[in-house]
Amino acid sequence: MSAVFKYVTAHIFRFMSEFVIMAAIIRKVVIFIMSLLHAILGILNLTEASGYDLKTQMFDRSVAHFWQADQAQIYRTLEKLAENGWVESRLEIQTERPNRKVYRITEAGRAELIRWLGTPQALPTHREPFLIQLFFGTLLSKETLINLAKHQLQQHQQKLEEYTQILLPQIAEETDRAHMLMRLTLDLGIGSEKLYVAWLQQVIEALERLPEA
Repeated sequence: MSAVFKYVTAHIFRFMSEFVIMAAIIRKVVIFIMSLLHAILGILNLTEASGYDLKTQMFDRSVAHFWQADQAQIYRTLEKLAENGWVESRLEIQTERPNRKVYRITEAGRAELIRWLGTPQALPTHREPFLIQLFFGTLLSKETLINLAKHQLQQHQQKLEEYTQILLPQIAEETDRAHMLMRLTLDLGIGSEKLYVAWLQQVIEALERLPEA
């Protein structure tokens, strides 16, 4: 009886653990989908755009400092938005290029965007694979650790360069409301990358003084 009880209990705990993990994954997926959905609504509230425009002009450039999405995710989300009646599309005929589907926000979509924008958001889950490498780095050689840190530094320097190329006016008294809000998000992206660059430079200096294992 004891063996059966232990067997059943073990399976119950295993099921509960898997359920909790799956629920957490589903929650994160839902948060990502909803955020992407409203990010696209926000862009379409500013301008009409095709799926290709959203990817190349917005998610790869203008909002890259706080949100990224691939082409397939964008098209799936546009389909969902259309199903909800939050966007509508028209076919734009082009003579020298393939025809394209251009999307614009509807009044229902604008109402949903305003509702979501006014909703308090939870802090995002932050993961840093490099910090796992650094935390358990005693298993690696000094040279490997330094190379990993230099790789991270190069990537963050590249990101910082990309963000500084985004053309938004600096905040001043004459800055209009829309540009001021956009600039605030960009300032966070630039500030975060500067912080990463400075920290990684300190990491590399510390690692260079680190004795070999």
